[in-house]
Amino acid sequence: MGGCASKDKKEKVVENETAANGTGDGGDAANSGGGEGNKSDNMVDAAVMQKLEAGFAKLQASDSKSLLKKYLTKEVFDALKNKKTSFGSTLLDCIQSGVENLDSGVGIYAPDAESYSVFSDLFDPIIEDYHKGFKKTDKHPACDFGDVNSFSNVDPTGEFVVSTRVRCGRSMEGYPFNPCLTEAQYKEMEAKVSSTLSGLEGELKGKFYPLTGMEKSVQQQLIDDHFLFKEGDRFLQAANACRYWPSGRGIYHNDNKTFLVWCNEEDHLRIISMQMGGDLGQVYRRLVSAVNEIEKRVPFSHHDRLGFLTFCPTNLGTTIRASVHIKVPKLAKDYAKLESIADKYNLQVRGTRGEHSEAEGGIYDISNKRRMGLTEFQAVKEMYDGISELIKIEKSL
Repeated sequence: MGGCASKDKKEKVVENETAANGTGDGGDAANSGGGEGNKSDNMVDAAVMQKLEAGFAKLQASDSKSLLKKYLTKEVFDALKNKKTSFGSTLLDCIQSGVENLDSGVGIYAPDAESYSVFSDLFDPIIEDYHKGFKKTDKHPACDFGDVNSFSNVDPTGEFVVSTRVRCGRSMEGYPFNPCLTEAQYKEMEAKVSSTLSGLEGELKGKFYPLTGMEKSVQQQLIDDHFLFKEGDRFLQAANACRYWPSGRGIYHNDNKTFLVWCNEEDHLRIISMQMGGDLGQVYRRLVSAVNEIEKRVPFSHHDRLGFLTFCPTNLGTTIRASVHIKVPKLAKDYAKLESIADKYNLQVRGTRGEHSEAEGGIYDISNKRRMGLTEFQAVKEMYDGISELIKIEKSL
């Protein structure tokens, strides 16, 4: 199944440091070390190469519509199949989820931050395709939350917007992503996140709940609040992103239940601000203040060209997803019109429960689509302008 060489290291792995544990537990195909100094350590071992060749053949023979299939040509495959990051990640670690799940839309994950550079021949065209023309010569702008007071309530009368949510993903500097983390690192990260969040004050003040040893009553309450995340789906499982579950995973929420942090779900950190109604300004201000407070204590993994780095290449740059649950019954009758307005403002329309779900009771989940090549403020403004326009049109019908 593949898995990173740093798997059995018990101490913290700092980026670009050698994952020097040799062949680790022997049973894991990609577990062959990643030292720069020793040539043999830097070779992809025979078992991994065999899986890579078989995986590539399977992908080519399939009718998969994934971006992985589209861009992993024989030429790119041959150029990358012998490469390895200093954490010991190989091309197999990047593509195994897309090879196992041929119905993937994207089909690739970055097992560590370095993978975006080492395997750039594959990541760059996929990023350009998904993020609508973010070319390998383009540079993501510096983080800019803009004037946080410029957004107001998109639906002051409360007729259309049920709830509003803004979230972002962050990775902790000096740690690889999920597939390469040791159990010791998972626990160390959880301890850091827990102590950092416990220091938050004001409306962000709350409590951290580790998934390990969680009481049934607490678990039920978090399920009722729709806060609890489950072990990853088959796409994440195949990418080795769910190892040592539930070790090192946890949830933090503030007393008002309007601010939430997921620790070590798909990403190191998912930071979420939400509330009922359409007051995007309030939701956005809360998120920005939380991100700034957390970053004072925990340095985030950032790339000069790609912005904030996370496990999935669909979620780079700002990593911001600003969304509303909205009722637009008249527009819903003309779905093509709803889609065309959404496209004009770079919005994504989903069912109530997110991707691949139905619109329950005519309620849609609508969010900004673009995350790269624009600032955080611009990403949220696209959603703000688009939702305002949708409401205006719904009222006129």
